[in-house]
Amino acid sequence: MLLKRRKKVVKVDESIQLYNYGIVIAARNEENVIGYLIDSIHKQSYPREKIRIYVIADNCTDQTASVARENGAIVFKRSNTQYVGKGYALNNLFHCIFETDSFCDAFIILDADNLLTKSYIEEMNKTYNKGFRVITSYRNSKNYGSNWISAGTGLWFLRESKYINNARLCLKTSCAISGTGFLIKRELIEKEKSWNYFLLTEDLEFTVDHIIKGEKIGYCPQAMFYDEQPITFKQSWNQRLRWAKGFYQVLGKYGLSLVKGIFTKHSFACFDMLLFIFPASLLSLLILMIYFTKLIDILLLMNSSMLIQGIIPILLNFLFLYLFLYVIGLVTTITEWPKIQCRTGKKILYTFTFPLFMFTYIPITLVASFTNVTWKPIEHPIGCSIEQVQILKYSELTGYMGNSSKK
Repeated sequence: MLLKRRKKVVKVDESIQLYNYGIVIAARNEENVIGYLIDSIHKQSYPREKIRIYVIADNCTDQTASVARENGAIVFKRSNTQYVGKGYALNNLFHCIFETDSFCDAFIILDADNLLTKSYIEEMNKTYNKGFRVITSYRNSKNYGSNWISAGTGLWFLRESKYINNARLCLKTSCAISGTGFLIKRELIEKEKSWNYFLLTEDLEFTVDHIIKGEKIGYCPQAMFYDEQPITFKQSWNQRLRWAKGFYQVLGKYGLSLVKGIFTKHSFACFDMLLFIFPASLLSLLILMIYFTKLIDILLLMNSSMLIQGIIPILLNFLFLYLFLYVIGLVTTITEWPKIQCRTGKKILYTFTFPLFMFTYIPITLVASFTNVTWKPIEHPIGCSIEQVQILKYSELTGYMGNSSKK
């Protein structure tokens, strides 16, 4: 006797309101990747009629605009070589959106190299229904396994999602947005009359400004996206140099306001952000300079026994710092193991190279203190779909998988 299978009844939570979202993408020469991002947006479990995609082709010299338009995006072009950077591009794009339609209840800001998991917007919408007006999400890397450089950045972002923003969420304090993959309620941008954050780290500037104003930024760990990390040291250096300089800029512009917020508003979020933007690498550099100054004095005395005594503390401090960073990388790798798209051997190897990657922040922080840093675009050659990232779990995503636009 054959038994008929009962149809599975999917229960719809009627308390969850379905809002209209505008996906905002600032792109500069991203023809290799932007089509794949838009394709991952079209494949969302969220109702397609409640999503619109807006792209600002910012000073592009390739086919970014046409590729985005062919894939269903509303495209605007911007040509301005005087004011360069993502902040200026977003400002221009929001002006264009506000002039043309009022469709969106909120905006999700992405970079052209991102890829969204299928339930990304659905999960962000659930968190948005909880009352947060700004929400960040879980940041993963599509080319984690390329080399120790991409893994270093990728592991840092995994740690930031799991052990910084998730901890803030548990403590019921404000989280922080990080570059891309975040949602903002429309009225917050309209209140400012557009996007008015133009420092080298416009995301951090937005975060600090809104925390000072009392905004609590939410975090949605279920909404995961992938982005592409630099694979050459030069690109990584330029990217992190901009971040380091941007941290100085934010500290200089908002540091005093954060201190006032700690004492006048008794704001733990202000205290948290003040520690977050404080350049800890400079303290490490100062300690090293003190040790090396002592070592030079010993060398001038030509005393071999004192030389050994001077070198040992330096080596011990480096060892302690290495082990400390190794534990951070190891714990993050273990807890986030299933989400890391990389072979087992490389996952283990990159826990050992992670401290070395972090050591390179010391010279970067020093250089950022004394040089004029400008915004430089990062090339994104890895054109691949969300299915390739998730299904080809043990492949190493490098340039050979893409270099062609999604048509």
